[in-house]
Amino acid sequence: MSEVLTALSKVLEERKQAAPDSSYVASLYHKGLDQILKKIGEEAAETIIAAKGGDKSQIIYETADLWFHTMVLLSHQGLSVDDVLAELRRRFGLSGIEEKASRQDQG
Repeated sequence: MSEVLTALSKVLEERKQAAPDSSYVASLYHKGLDQILKKIGEEAAETIIAAKGGDKSQIIYETADLWFHTMVLLSHQGLSVDDVLAELRRRFGLSGIEEKASRQDQG
């Protein structure tokens, strides 16, 4: 499953060096963090609307858009899917209560 995410991450990294008019992702990077965050907000809202509508294919479609734009954000910030997967691995097996408590102990 993560093979697709890894391949997509590589393409996103490559787009950082591309001219803004050469691809959608390159244009997002060129427009900067605020535009990337705006797209994530839009896609999150569309995912919520799809879930409320109950159409499974729409939920999948909108979730893919949300994940994609979140991956653009990660790349823009010098992070990767592997960083998120490592955090999920760290949390695996912890209850939500334990995980939240561990964050409060750190901050």
